[in-house]
Amino acid sequence: MVKELARIIEIPEGVAVEIGDDATVTVTGPLGTVSRRLWYPGIEIRKEDSTLVVDAEITRKRHRSMAGTIAAHLKNMIKGVNEGFEYRMKAVYSHFPIQLKASKGELLISNFLGERKPRSAKIMGGSQVEIKGDTVIVTGIDKELVGQTMANIEQATKVRGFDIRVFQDGIYLVDKR
Repeated sequence: MVKELARIIEIPEGVAVEIGDDATVTVTGPLGTVSRRLWYPGIEIRKEDSTLVVDAEITRKRHRSMAGTIAAHLKNMIKGVNEGFEYRMKAVYSHFPIQLKASKGELLISNFLGERKPRSAKIMGGSQVEIKGDTVIVTGIDKELVGQTMANIEQATKVRGFDIRVFQDGIYLVDKR
């Protein structure tokens, strides 16, 4: 029986969802598999036919909001294994040309503000980083890992020791898909 406050998520064709005993939800689709433990006291996740139901036993505000959060995580997992996530970033410089190179597990940013030592940004989990000229494309199936990789790149190019109104160099987010 579905309560009126329950969140219902449709499972599209070609996507398989398994719910483990320890509240671990595994979503498998054409692009890969994403697994995550989604547990909160008083919230139940169950699979009914081709839908997922996130239901809060208690109707207090905190439980309703956590049910919404868990439902959003499940939607992102389903979208990730179906379509994937893509963040486009642009390298902006006015004084010294930035050189980018992706190597094992990190992005090396050379000649940033004329610094001799290259800065590095960690590439998280199964995210891929592609460099096309001054455009950096971060892709993957796990939204959190792709977003964290993008944030690592942005933070690695934070200007320190200079006036940021003059030195606006860096690698910035331009587009999310």
